[in-house]
Amino acid sequence: QVQLVESGGGSVQAGGSLRLSCAVSRYPHASYCMGWFRQSPGQKREGVASVDSDGRLTYADSAKGRFTISYEKTKSTLVLQMNSLKPEDTAMYYCAADRGGGYCYTPEDPDAFGYWGQGIQVTVSS
Repeated sequence: QVQLVESGGGSVQAGGSLRLSCAVSRYPHASYCMGWFRQSPGQKREGVASVDSDGRLTYADSAKGRFTISYEKTKSTLVLQMNSLKPEDTAMYYCAADRGGGYCYTPEDPDAFGYWGQGIQVTVSS
């Protein structure tokens, strides 16, 4: 079965950087949409960034200019490089993959993704 495992979270001061990785295994589709989401207590899960198999990228407004998403195909690893972190970036971060398609039609919609990691905590202190 498809497995997504996040790593790289932790605590950092405002202005710092973190690199989240998501190891993707047994994903059966050549075309894909993959993304990062985050969720704070009491809040809805929100899309942060996405990438598809044609290299199209999307970013939430809150992530533009600070975060970079990439998929290292040879390593089957989804990466989210986060720079200039702010306290409001504090959340549980999840990586996700769709059930095959090759285009992120609604990258902000969690229901568009069929596979999820277990989540990893990111805490940014002021």
